Amino acid sequence: MTSAPAAPGDRDRAEPLAAAFTEAYRRPPEGVWHAPGRINVIGEHTDYNDGLVLPFALGRGVSVAAARRDDGVLEVRSLQFAGIRGEARDGGAARAGDSGGSSGPSSRNDGETGLSVPLDGFGPDAVRGWSERERWAAYPVGVAALLRELGIGGASLLFDSDLPWGAGLSSSAALECATALALCDLYGRDDLASDRAGLARLAQRAEHEYVGVPCGLMDQAASLLCTAGHALMLDCRTGLSAQVPLDLPGKGLTLLVVDTGVRHDLAGGDHLPGGGYGRRRAECERAAALLGVPALRDVKDLAAALSRLDDPVLRRRTQHVVTENHRVEATAGLLRAGAETELGAMLTASHLSLRDQYEVSWPEADLTVEAALRAGARGGRMVGGGFGGSVIVLAASGRAEGVRDAITAAYRARGLADPGFLEAVPAPGARRLAPG
Repeated sequence: MTSAPAAPGDRDRAEPLAAAFTEAYRRPPEGVWHAPGRINVIGEHTDYNDGLVLPFALGRGVSVAAARRDDGVLEVRSLQFAGIRGEARDGGAARAGDSGGSSGPSSRNDGETGLSVPLDGFGPDAVRGWSERERWAAYPVGVAALLRELGIGGASLLFDSDLPWGAGLSSSAALECATALALCDLYGRDDLASDRAGLARLAQRAEHEYVGVPCGLMDQAASLLCTAGHALMLDCRTGLSAQVPLDLPGKGLTLLVVDTGVRHDLAGGDHLPGGGYGRRRAECERAAALLGVPALRDVKDLAAALSRLDDPVLRRRTQHVVTENHRVEATAGLLRAGAETELGAMLTASHLSLRDQYEVSWPEADLTVEAALRAGARGGRMVGGGFGGSVIVLAASGRAEGVRDAITAAYRARGLADPGFLEAVPAPGARRLAPG
């Protein structure tokens, strides 16, 4: 199987999970796999507009221990209480061993077996009958159902994660990609496992059909295609990608990921002011249709395009997508030129566009960026689909601690819980951690 090189800590991830699998299923796993979350340097809400993105893989993600079953059943369990890392959220998933409520006729969930799904004939309609506490399992089950159509059988899976759910770090894509890679490897399907771009599209399709999120391709592609020390320049229309060197510590810079503590759920969100994620995608498609282009990435003359749109909402959405694509190209150019110190202005411009033109920011994200800039950070922006999640902040390494303290102080002044922090560097993509 084609896999990313091993990374420090892989054994530390694999051994406890393999032991937990053996305890849970009374047999050892055949292997342990890992798929990372991602940080998108720039290029937000451009992927489903056939645009450009520039993510890199995080050192955190979702791991899965797995073994084949000969009965066509997929059984899933998680070590986390609320699906992934126990982050409390409405509609969180049940921990294996919790009573998750009725799961409908196509699955069962009890204290002995976790969630078990017969894959033959299983379709998206069956997921819609699941309880809210079981919905997290739609991600791996959707992937397995699509792979079943390609001849891959059932399996027992046990997940573990150090990636917070709903923080805008692609925990759902990591869950999908870990599942896809494990199942392909278990069944010796190197033809599928080695086609990382194709596997990303399969995982994306699973999220569309089984979860109901009309996501773009970036998150799955980043988890499967990224390499250590690089960002991934991805054209979401063609699928073509290039590795762009990214060495922030070598330039005396630190990239902080700030978890604002506000959770998002891209499968919902229509209750939000201006609608949610799905509404944004529909608005972009409407604008493209009115402009007579396949997607907003095809707009060449922004001023002319804006003059043709009567709806001010569609004008704002169009302006963000077109200018964000330009920022991706400019940022990749800076990185290739070794000019990482100039990256901050691009990040802040992206945040302002996401806040004012795309209207997907949230108060804690704006507070984070404002506090960071006042403390001397080079720049910052919200990341992910929006409406909650995380912010990235770029600072000179010598000022990173002061920036962190200033952000925390700003939260406390507003009566908010302290944010979480992670220093991010580009890590390897999805890979097998252990043979089992």
